[in-house]
Amino acid sequence: MLGSRSIPGANRTYFPFFSDFRGHNVTALRVGESSALASIFLLSLVGNIWGIWLLVRRRQHRLCAANCLVLNLFCADLLFITSIPFIAVVRWTESWELGDVVCHMLFYVVSLSGAVVIFSLSAVSLERVVSIARLRHAAFRRRKALVAAFLIWGFAALTTLPLCIFFTVVRVPAATGEEVQICTLVWPSMAGEIIWDVTFAIVCFLAPGVVIVISYSKILQITKASRRSLNAGLAYSKNHQIRVSQQDYRLFRALILLMISFFIMWSPIMITIILILVQTYKQDLNILPSAFFWIVLFTFANSAVNPILYNVAHFRRKCEEILLCCTWIPLRHRAGTETTAKRSNHKQPHLSFITK
Repeated sequence: MLGSRSIPGANRTYFPFFSDFRGHNVTALRVGESSALASIFLLSLVGNIWGIWLLVRRRQHRLCAANCLVLNLFCADLLFITSIPFIAVVRWTESWELGDVVCHMLFYVVSLSGAVVIFSLSAVSLERVVSIARLRHAAFRRRKALVAAFLIWGFAALTTLPLCIFFTVVRVPAATGEEVQICTLVWPSMAGEIIWDVTFAIVCFLAPGVVIVISYSKILQITKASRRSLNAGLAYSKNHQIRVSQQDYRLFRALILLMISFFIMWSPIMITIILILVQTYKQDLNILPSAFFWIVLFTFANSAVNPILYNVAHFRRKCEEILLCCTWIPLRHRAGTETTAKRSNHKQPHLSFITK
């Protein structure tokens, strides 16, 4: 049986990633892992399709810039979870039996979709600053948002391309004397691996995070200034007319939750990838493949959390209507609730990009 840590090859040490050679009598553990993967897969699938449906269904309003970027995020989450069935197969077979093509594409799809999610969040934060602060007469238009979405996918595909190239199937000796296959990352040089890891962490994680934090800090300042002005009964001058509607504030709250959940749920896997690189130099650092699996599973859960946070925070009234339809609330009470909601909508200022 192979050890549960990195596997020695001819000239270097390989990390087995999702292959975990645990021997026999681990059926219960495999069932638990498969159940967790299936639960996250179904929740993510239903949640993201639900989010797409809520956005596209708003026929009375055009699909504008921020909506396009949020749709881009939901599509990236759907792509992200397509790797879950393959991971479940590997956890059962332990040795890599899915072939070279899947080995090249599995981690590429995971990293690509993750990069698209963070770039989409960054683009939405910039769009919100431009739209709310009215820095330009025409903020992000739908056509520009579509161009931005294509650029996001293209840039993410290029930055994560090395994972597609250098992930490959390697045959390594087992403790029993047999050879087994693992899908692992084999860089041509250690210097190239270090440069890419550091560059990827900065370009695809830290830099977009800084942009998001700065953008939402600016929006928060505008929101507080707007509320202070309204509470004092004052009005902005025509040259500084910045108002934040209730709809804008709900969207801001939804997006800030998405940002927080992303950094909480993606930070462990980014740290683990760096530790795997360090493990090549420091052999006494032992990262278990089973620990790597559960960290990745925690990252996958972000795809289920994203649509829930966004839909509940931004489409709260629509979610309440769906829940009312699914409960035994009397029709008269439901009608009264809808009337109250309509009156509340009528009183709100329609300044948000969603309601334009």
